[in-house]
Amino acid sequence: MRAIRVHAFGAPEQLVLDELPTPSRDGARAELVRVRMHAAAVNPVDTYIRAGTYATRPELPYIPGFEGAGVIDALPASMRAEGFSVGDRVIVCHATAGAYAEYALCAPEDLMALPARVDFAQGAATWVSYATAFRALHQIGLAARGERVLVHGASGGVGLASVQLAVSAGMEVFGTASSAEGRALVLAQGAQATFDHGAEGYEQALMAATDGEGFSLILEMAAHINLDRDLDLVAKRGRVVVIGNRAPIEINPRKIMSKESSISAAMLFGMNAREKARAQSAIAAGLADGSLTPLIQERFPLEDASNAHQAVMRDGARGKIVLEMP
Repeated sequence: MRAIRVHAFGAPEQLVLDELPTPSRDGARAELVRVRMHAAAVNPVDTYIRAGTYATRPELPYIPGFEGAGVIDALPASMRAEGFSVGDRVIVCHATAGAYAEYALCAPEDLMALPARVDFAQGAATWVSYATAFRALHQIGLAARGERVLVHGASGGVGLASVQLAVSAGMEVFGTASSAEGRALVLAQGAQATFDHGAEGYEQALMAATDGEGFSLILEMAAHINLDRDLDLVAKRGRVVVIGNRAPIEINPRKIMSKESSISAAMLFGMNAREKARAQSAIAAGLADGSLTPLIQERFPLEDASNAHQAVMRDGARGKIVLEMP
């Protein structure tokens, strides 16, 4: 099979296309599912791991990527009782040895059915974004119908997923994005209004849109830039949930004290088994009924993984970056 591997940590050029044996399911791997992959999502964390700057480093060489989509090629007998069969279209939530490959192995609990209305690229772009958004919005942020939510950085993969989930939950949704195209995309997902977070004085415009009340819940994708501003924008007893951060930032805790507001954080890998199952169920229902639709910014062939890694880190995101292997 063809697969992308990293042989040395460093720049995107370290992503090399290799020819490898198709992974087998012998021995301890007999209970894993093998999927013929048709697409794999590229996430910012993939670039941190490749560069060697992430908290943990995989053993070299390794195949990058966590999530993808394809068709079941082989599976344990126990999976048939759960309604899965060889040939089924599936979402892979977590590939055990990397998703940037034509075949991948995953645990049965890391599979979701891929509805006919969703193509492979969209399926590959589903789990990390929507599960992270679901965790931040519902499991950490405790979102409630009718509340006003601000998605700060709403045009990226997690941001768009957050907007769609918040709209489907009956919330009053506002978003920020740096490009006109990104803001138009956020509006198209059901947000009531969008703002340019690069424009001077946009915070005042946001507050004016809430009649000075602020936001019950803020989902923050770039805390290293926005967290102190969020403390001005959050409503009394409101909540800020940090999803993304790239550097330290200084904040004034008095802003939290005066409003009795709170700051928390959400991380996909913080889910326990029960929380993961709840997220999978909610996302599967949204994909099936059309309330959730993964949006793709750009598709690259598998061999072009280095350019995909550069694209995922550019400003002005408008959805997910995906590798395809037809």
